[in-house]
Amino acid sequence: MTLISKISVIVLTKNEEAGLGNTLDKLRDFDDVIVVDSLSEDRTVEIAEAHGARVVEFAWNGEYPKKKQWALENAGVANKWVLLLDADEFPSVSLVKELAGLQALLDSTENGAYDINLLYRFAGKYLRYGHVVTKRSLVHVERASFPVIDDLNAPGIREVEGHYQPEAIAPIGKLKNRIVHDDRDPVSSWFARHNRYSDWEAHLRMNDELRKDIASKRTLKGKIFDQVPFKPALFFGYAYLARAGFLDGRAGFDYATALATYYWQIGVKYRELQSAGKA
Repeated sequence: MTLISKISVIVLTKNEEAGLGNTLDKLRDFDDVIVVDSLSEDRTVEIAEAHGARVVEFAWNGEYPKKKQWALENAGVANKWVLLLDADEFPSVSLVKELAGLQALLDSTENGAYDINLLYRFAGKYLRYGHVVTKRSLVHVERASFPVIDDLNAPGIREVEGHYQPEAIAPIGKLKNRIVHDDRDPVSSWFARHNRYSDWEAHLRMNDELRKDIASKRTLKGKIFDQVPFKPALFFGYAYLARAGFLDGRAGFDYATALATYYWQIGVKYRELQSAGKA
């Protein structure tokens, strides 16, 4: 039985046949589910249609809007409120219940978006401690949008918006329950993605004006963290010790180390670009 009719769901895909069916199974309580697909070459579209999702094709033209904002503008959602998900993300059972209760308030709320914490799967284990990623995943299409960043020539991230949140012209709410980030890919794919992400981050740091623009869009915690020295070591201490990542066992240690290494990569690549620019 459909529980949620006032929130549309957009799932972003590209060659996601391995996990998409599981994600869509978790969205059966939503009336309006749309898969925005980047010309997949596998069975993604077939799986989406078999689960009753409407498929909208996306072909990036190399310009803005990128995929997330394009989807908000062009997917033909039935509602003003949209839950925006990657193909390996789905709302937890408790979050579905929270959203079902929230929809009665959506017609009267002045909020423009809601932040939602992720329950992150890394190396085959869900991490319940340590660093928690927060995404602004529930947005009002007329009150929130992704910013336009001058990064079209940056390596690493292309058709999908980078690591910044949609901006809202209205207050931001926060939901209590989590989106499950069910990353079932091998850890090698995590490192491959973050190698590309670090290329993007290092490139953007070379442009002082652009770096300030992106920093202005971060949360207060993000702004502070962006300025601290010895970031890799401090992040590891924060995630593994201060946030009790050690309670997740070996996976908690590996995740804290992997993210600390990611920040180290950004620094090394940025310094290399600086040196090349001075040569």
